[in-house]
Amino acid sequence: MRAVVQDRYGDPGTLSLGSAAKPEPGPDEVLIRVHAAAVNAYDWHLMRGDPYLARLTFGVRRPRTRVRGRDFAGQVVGTGPGVTRFRPGDQVFGEADGAFAEYVSAGQDVLASIPDGLTFEQAAALPLAGNTALMALRDAGRVRAGQHVLINGASGGVGTFAVQIGKALGARVTAVCSARNADLARSIGADHVVDYATEDFTRGGERADVVLDLVGNHRLAALRRAVTPGGTLVLSGGGASEGGSLFGPMALLLRARATARFARGQRLTVLTATPSGANLAALADLASRGRLTPVVDRTYPLAEVPDAIRYMETEHARGKVVITVR
Repeated sequence: MRAVVQDRYGDPGTLSLGSAAKPEPGPDEVLIRVHAAAVNAYDWHLMRGDPYLARLTFGVRRPRTRVRGRDFAGQVVGTGPGVTRFRPGDQVFGEADGAFAEYVSAGQDVLASIPDGLTFEQAAALPLAGNTALMALRDAGRVRAGQHVLINGASGGVGTFAVQIGKALGARVTAVCSARNADLARSIGADHVVDYATEDFTRGGERADVVLDLVGNHRLAALRRAVTPGGTLVLSGGGASEGGSLFGPMALLLRARATARFARGQRLTVLTATPSGANLAALADLASRGRLTPVVDRTYPLAEVPDAIRYMETEHARGKVVITVR
């Protein structure tokens, strides 16, 4: 099958459209013909092996998984003997390594059916970013109706989902983004928009019950100033950095983990988002009811994945960058 492969860490030039063995589904796995995939910061970090500490997971000398990509949407073409939830012909979306390819295999427990009204491209945008936003606000943040939620990095992939999920949970949402993305943030439901270039939300007068930081561009003490007494700070990584480093955005997360037990009067949570078919079904339900619409910035064909990642690396993408695989 055609696939975007990588044999050493590096810039997008290390990616190429080549061939790889068509995956065979395991006993509880589903084989999917990929129609669309999506680019995430995860792909950027794995491609570069950045931060270096992450190579303990990604592979010390080279990526353990040769085919890049994580999010996908497509049609079931085969199932393992233990699969009970899906059958050939079903249209599904989910998360598994090797999505920048014509076929991918994934466990049935990390898949969900594509709801009516969503294209393959929109569905492919949902898994990693949508699941992260859902777990950040619903589970880690424990957002309740009437609360004030602030999202730092509201115009990115996770951020655009977080704004909409915050509103679906009944919260008042403040979006922190650039001025050029202010209209986008308002169009997906933000009640208030802060231009980070002209206003530092950590020094403003109003605090939020839940602050979700997706950028990692403020010190931990500054972020805590933006949280109400008794409120919650949720940290979920950061964007692309300039070249290799030992810890990268993990430094802030490690510091938060060490501080959390001593943070009197506030909850500090470092989010670990895990793939979940149940969460994808919840996202699909929100989408089917018009409460959640994936924001797709650009689409690229499979052969142009390196260009898609270069574009994402500029950190100016609005919402998601999607790959079409046909």
